[in-house]
Amino acid sequence: MVEATGPTALERSVDQYLRHVAIERGLAANTVAAYRRDLTAYLDVLTSRGVHSAPAIAQADVSAFAQQLRTRPDAPLRASSMARMLSSVRGFHRFLLDEGIVPEDVAHEITPPKLASRLPKAITVEQITAVLEAAAGDDLQSLRDRALLELLYATGARISEAVDLNVDDVLNTESDAGEGLRSGDVVRLFGKGGKERIVPLGSYARAAIDAYLVRARPTLSLRGAATPALFLGMRGQRVSRQNAWLIIRARAEKAGIGVEISPHTFRHSFATHLLAGGADVRVVQELLGHASVATTQIYTLVTADTLRDMYTTAHPRAR
Repeated sequence: MVEATGPTALERSVDQYLRHVAIERGLAANTVAAYRRDLTAYLDVLTSRGVHSAPAIAQADVSAFAQQLRTRPDAPLRASSMARMLSSVRGFHRFLLDEGIVPEDVAHEITPPKLASRLPKAITVEQITAVLEAAAGDDLQSLRDRALLELLYATGARISEAVDLNVDDVLNTESDAGEGLRSGDVVRLFGKGGKERIVPLGSYARAAIDAYLVRARPTLSLRGAATPALFLGMRGQRVSRQNAWLIIRARAEKAGIGVEISPHTFRHSFATHLLAGGADVRVVQELLGHASVATTQIYTLVTADTLRDMYTTAHPRAR
């Protein structure tokens, strides 16, 4: 009879790290699963090199793993996959250092491959309008969907920020609570790291949210346990990110715009349309909650491409 063996010291360290990212950082289950796959491949290399504990890992071991990713002939990795795997390893080693498990971060000099810059995909104002109009209606679901979609386009909120909203996060700076939505309405969003930002609501979003709060949410709230959530599902529970994705996909299909869109499409379109309309890039940075203006400036490349296309099409001596 073969005696069962427990997890190795390295495996216990990985499990500890994965619990950390799942619980303390709140990463999604799919993301945690991807981290586990990456780190399992890393442990395989370490074990083959005779490394069995975190303090025994040397910089040469990390370099050997990176080299194997770059040169493996059986299944070459794309640059994006390689970058993700090395990022998982770097995060693991930072955790080991922060927890005092190792005296130094031996992975800090490992650099992932440089990825080609991918421009965010926005859709036109006409396409956005068609999707929003596809949610028109007086039934509970349409009122809820229209309010959610109008808010996404009006604020550039990440989908996680939108579904995490509570009723009290819709604020009015010009009137007392309970007097309805007015021109002073803003929404309080909580971005990455819990950083709060205040974003104004346009008149269309204000009207859609007002209609939802008055004519739909009270009925939906009676179908489930009491919750402060702004957006409720048909059973009275907070709308999840997965639910929101399905809402967007269904409304886009109904609109017949001919392109696949995601929750982030609204955020990309929000930024692109603001910049095309003359908004200052630093204002858009604040509205999006970007830590660096360099991230926001990617959207200026999109608008520059649009301007170039319009110039080429319209100017008689452009071609």
